[in-house]
Amino acid sequence: MPPTLASLVHHSALKLTVRAGEDRLDVPVRWAHVSELADPVPYMEGGELLLITALKLDAEDPEAMRRYVRRLAGAGVVGLGFAVGVNYEETPKALVDAADEEGLPLLEVPRRTPFLAISKAVSAAIAADQYRAVTAGFAAQRELTRQAQAGGPEGLLAALASQVDGWAALYDASGAVVATAPEWAGRRAARLTGDVQKLRDRPAPASSVVGGPENEDRVELHTIGTGRRPRAALAVGTAAAPGTAERYAVHSAIALLTLTTERSRSLQAAEQRVGAAVLRMLLAGEPDHARAVAGDLYGELLDAPFRMMVAERVPVSASAALARAEARKGAPPVERPSAAALAATDTGDPLAVLADVVESAAARAGEAVLVVPEGERLVVLAADRGAAAAACGEYAAALETARAGIREKVPGGEEGELVVGLSAPAGPIAASAAYKQAEQALSVARRRGRVLVEHEQMAAGSVLPLLADDAVRAFADGMLRPLYEHDATGRGDLVASLRAWLSKHGQWDAAAADLGVHRHTLRYRMRRVEEILGRSLDDPDVRMELWLALKASSTE
Repeated sequence: MPPTLASLVHHSALKLTVRAGEDRLDVPVRWAHVSELADPVPYMEGGELLLITALKLDAEDPEAMRRYVRRLAGAGVVGLGFAVGVNYEETPKALVDAADEEGLPLLEVPRRTPFLAISKAVSAAIAADQYRAVTAGFAAQRELTRQAQAGGPEGLLAALASQVDGWAALYDASGAVVATAPEWAGRRAARLTGDVQKLRDRPAPASSVVGGPENEDRVELHTIGTGRRPRAALAVGTAAAPGTAERYAVHSAIALLTLTTERSRSLQAAEQRVGAAVLRMLLAGEPDHARAVAGDLYGELLDAPFRMMVAERVPVSASAALARAEARKGAPPVERPSAAALAATDTGDPLAVLADVVESAAARAGEAVLVVPEGERLVVLAADRGAAAAACGEYAAALETARAGIREKVPGGEEGELVVGLSAPAGPIAASAAYKQAEQALSVARRRGRVLVEHEQMAAGSVLPLLADDAVRAFADGMLRPLYEHDATGRGDLVASLRAWLSKHGQWDAAAADLGVHRHTLRYRMRRVEEILGRSLDDPDVRMELWLALKASSTE
């Protein structure tokens, strides 16, 4: 505890006597200051015990004393020490009455007690309080370190909550609650996800205070990590502002969590290298070697059906990016947003955000996930129907919703920053095929301006919608243009005849009947098609290309 007026009054060596303000002696004293100025207020900071002899004051003038004491109280002076036996043999009544009127404690200082003794007593008490705080801080640091080593982040949070007599919560990079202490704080922590998201948008390290006297508690939020993007966030809830010892505990917790997350990042980098080796072996058709390298780290992932995801950045024009940022700011608030919904508003590297989303979901579910960065791409191996795959779908849906509103602002603008292709469920033996499926789905997502396309959606549908592509239509136009130009001269209907003949699988009589012409006429027209195109209709590849070209032209 810092020194108070009461502790000075009870100091046996000072012999101070209370003349006014007996009910306000519990106020802390920040410093003891001597000033004989008629107006010392410009030199006060608040919290001082002012010591005077009234050398330049008319301490017996009631009006002058009222003005003097009123100014001192207004400046935050917590007490007035008046020395007797110097200029006045006893404390003037006018000064006592003025102090009583303002409620300012007035202490009478006997002549044998020098002001220096009071200053030393205050200084010693302040130093002792600081020493106790530092000692308590070191003790808290040792306890937090011990708990962090023994019980991980959960043990550290429990020790921190005990030290500050409140609660603590840890959030992951996506803003989701990872752990709380005590357990009842989980619901309170969940209500702060929006504030955590705002904090993550600020340059690190960042902190903020939420709540206050009118709320149930006062919560401090701090980012965790040394990089540009925070790796986590810490919330500390207390009934009032933390004292010096509690502040040491909070800072120690931040340092320990930062060390933990940075060490986790190093371990994560090593795991990614192992994961990359496992992925290369799977794609090379060596599942047994991949399983041996995966060991306990990724072994369980290879024991059950998994999904292969391939994600890629898509360049965005400056105008589209600006409009998206404006749309995010103007978006209506979502009650208790999910981690994926929060991540969808992140303006950072989309591949890093996606990696955070799937890794956080997998960590919370206790399942393995393999994440391998490949330059402008990200390859993810996640358990089929697992938390990581579900989080990826949730993230894509949230991002798709965000972009839907943005398209209205940027008609015709480039589609947004991330596209993802998702394979069908597969096993280690079919990893290479799953990778190709994910790439095919990624290509479709890129062409259609979608965030995520699943290979199963493509396989369950028809190939014909894929022909509605500018490149395919250009191919069809180039292949069929000579026939259209021929028909435009009025010398026959080669395009319709080709379509009828191909639709009847080359059966002359059936195709001629559909056209209402003789089969010899149809044979002549097909020879003209071969002559004009310079290609043989006996070649099945040629027939296939012409059929697809006719289908593509019909989708316009």
